[in-house]
Amino acid sequence: MADPDGALAHPPMRAERVPRARATIGAEPFHAVLVAAQAGARWANSELWNEYAPAVAAFVRSRGSREPDDLTSEVFLAVFDRLGAFRGDEADFRAFVFTIAYRRLTDELRRRGRRGEHEEWQQGLDARRAPSAEDEALGRLGDRSARELIDSLVPDQRDVMVLRILGDLTVDQVAVVLGKRPGAVKALQRRALESLRRKIATGRTPARAFGDGRE
Repeated sequence: MADPDGALAHPPMRAERVPRARATIGAEPFHAVLVAAQAGARWANSELWNEYAPAVAAFVRSRGSREPDDLTSEVFLAVFDRLGAFRGDEADFRAFVFTIAYRRLTDELRRRGRRGEHEEWQQGLDARRAPSAEDEALGRLGDRSARELIDSLVPDQRDVMVLRILGDLTVDQVAVVLGKRPGAVKALQRRALESLRRKIATGRTPARAFGDGRE
């Protein structure tokens, strides 16, 4: 089966590596929702959309997508098209979804770069979207200053931080999405946090968002 986004090319991530993985979506066990979606049940597709689309939309929006809602729809068309070939647990599925999102976002930014287009990013307000982990972790600094801090990072560091905060991905999951080793992701996160610490006052660092030791 063709897999142009590379989302199915990685070996499954075992549950013990990602202990925070959710076992349910809404009131249903994840596996039951997944099996139903693979069998073509519309309610199950809706459950997957409602669970993951807000985070995907927030991620692509924060990284400069010009049409984040359209891009999110495109991502999930690809997700549902390849659903039958997916194997894994909830943690694997989250990495699968964000791998496709990252590849499609990269394609959009590359196309715009070739055309020499530039448009200043502006925060989109979507009333359907619940407050994200980013809002909790960085909102205390104010939206504008928080975005400017993240945008000041070099691209690889910025990708890691946005996927960790907005995507709520573990280090191992970010490594799958970006095609890097977990050690390299940890190093990028460490350098990003060091850079952010230098830019903001002591005691108000986004590093607190990762103070639970989560990997």
